Amino acid sequence: MLSPLDPQARKVLELGRQAHEPPFETGTPEQARRAYDNGFPGLQGEREPVASVCEQAIVGPGGPLNLRVYRGRGAPTANAPALLYLHGGGWVIGNLDSHDEICRWYANIAACVVVSPDYRLAPEHKFPAAIEDCRAVLAFMQDMPGGLGIDASRIAVAGDSAGGNLAAVLALLARDDKCPPTAQLLFYPNTDAAQTAGSYRRFAEGFGLTAATMAWFRDQYVRDAADINDWRVSPLKADSLGGVAPAFVAIAGHDILADEGEAYASRLEMDGVPIVVKRWPGQIHGFVSMGRHGPASRQAVEAAVAAWREFDPAFDGV
Repeated sequence: MLSPLDPQARKVLELGRQAHEPPFETGTPEQARRAYDNGFPGLQGEREPVASVCEQAIVGPGGPLNLRVYRGRGAPTANAPALLYLHGGGWVIGNLDSHDEICRWYANIAACVVVSPDYRLAPEHKFPAAIEDCRAVLAFMQDMPGGLGIDASRIAVAGDSAGGNLAAVLALLARDDKCPPTAQLLFYPNTDAAQTAGSYRRFAEGFGLTAATMAWFRDQYVRDAADINDWRVSPLKADSLGGVAPAFVAIAGHDILADEGEAYASRLEMDGVPIVVKRWPGQIHGFVSMGRHGPASRQAVEAAVAAWREFDPAFDGV
């Protein structure tokens, strides 16, 4: 039986109806970005102070790649645990500002250093540009930990929605690295670009992210239909998930991506990967980015950090 909507979710959906904004798929990617940039500040709360925030650029596969680096309150100045956070937005929208709130929470709750990259977006830069950028940032963190004050052997990867997809793929790509990720923390991740799971039918319309919008996002990202079956787009299709970093998977009950999140969690468990699954039955897609309207957003980050601590016995966070 389907749980009732959480009050936070009901409020956000009502605000969306009142805004009367056209669906992203009816306009251009640039129009979608402007609409998203205008809308997300009304969903997120006040920015939580952290010990420090700075920006820098590294050399990426497609040119300069901008990063925002957060040092949480209580994070050690050297050899700190680190988190590479990859923002959501369907590979088309989102930026360093749109997920600033989540990154600050992670930095403080885990007393860690968070690195958030402004990876290339589709359709101007189609698959595999985004994952190539994320791979480059992880390599930078692994190879140059001293400059960031982090421990290269204690880096986790995380993300939400499309960012959760990128984090899951990155964890697979990096599982044989000298210093592989210690955890993957995934909020309602995309794991199967075929978009045939039952939750696409149950929540096709009326719950925020629609099936039509998700199809539009995917089609902006992939080069052609063959990419849909590439495990670097659909990690659920990987031959094996064995040996990948321990995983935390957060699932929203009223979300078109709910079933593929469940399926990915089941595959991880079947392949022997340590996993913690947390479900928010009354929530909608994107709820972690809606901190202005309820406590569940920050609580989800707290749950992810608790799982990260379980996975990493050396964790010194508070």
